[in-house]
Amino acid sequence: MMHENNWRKSSYSNINGDCVEITATLDAIRDSKDPDGPTLAVDVSMFVRSVQHGRFDR
Repeated sequence: MMHENNWRKSSYSNINGDCVEITATLDAIRDSKDPDGPTLAVDVSMFVRSVQHGRFDR
């Protein structure tokens, strides 16, 4: 059984909507351009901290 999530788009999203969305429960992320596409189950708080610390910088 699948349940409906409440998704929130970043306030930093550009006019084209190119950003990610997170669930209100902070346990999943998805691409805002593909709302019916796959989601990533993640500890959003830990993910944000990793981004802030440059973990995904190239």
